[in-house]
Amino acid sequence: MITAPYLVVIGGSAGGLQPILTLLPGLAASLNAAIIIVLHRQSHYESVLTELLSAKSSLPVREAAEKEPLERGVIYIAPADYHLLIESDHTLSLDYSEKVNFSRPSIDVTFTSAAIAYGNKLTALLLSGANTDGTEGLIDVHETGGTTAVQDPATADVDYMPRQAIQLAPVDIILQPQEMATFINKMAGV
Repeated sequence: MITAPYLVVIGGSAGGLQPILTLLPGLAASLNAAIIIVLHRQSHYESVLTELLSAKSSLPVREAAEKEPLERGVIYIAPADYHLLIESDHTLSLDYSEKVNFSRPSIDVTFTSAAIAYGNKLTALLLSGANTDGTEGLIDVHETGGTTAVQDPATADVDYMPRQAIQLAPVDIILQPQEMATFINKMAGV
């Protein structure tokens, strides 16, 4: 196991799955980062989601587990109904505290904990969605030197989440879904 020196966190809600399915096939097998995906979803879809994403990716995809170390070249999915936090030693922690922005897992919670743990070795990408979850986390990522990216609202099924982020947070780049894999590969040193 090689601990990930770089982290990419992707967050989305309504409409967020489609850009993820678009970007996964383009991720390099030699990715020098771990990837975390935080999607708002019903708990009974968790096994289906892992299988669906695995079918689109050459990288291993698995649901995040408590105290699991972040490995380079692995995609972790935040479990349904748990907040996913990144600890300072680059391990994962699951939390069942109250919802944030009506969501558990909350994108803000993961972005903020990742910002503290990874600083400028973090890229946060916010996708389609119907609430403001992710905006505060993007601000934290920016303040710790990380890179912030948002899906182009014109390409989002539900443009509220990326539009709010662009209006309220420092956003380094706005991406079309077909540009996301190349961007992640570049940020992760491929």
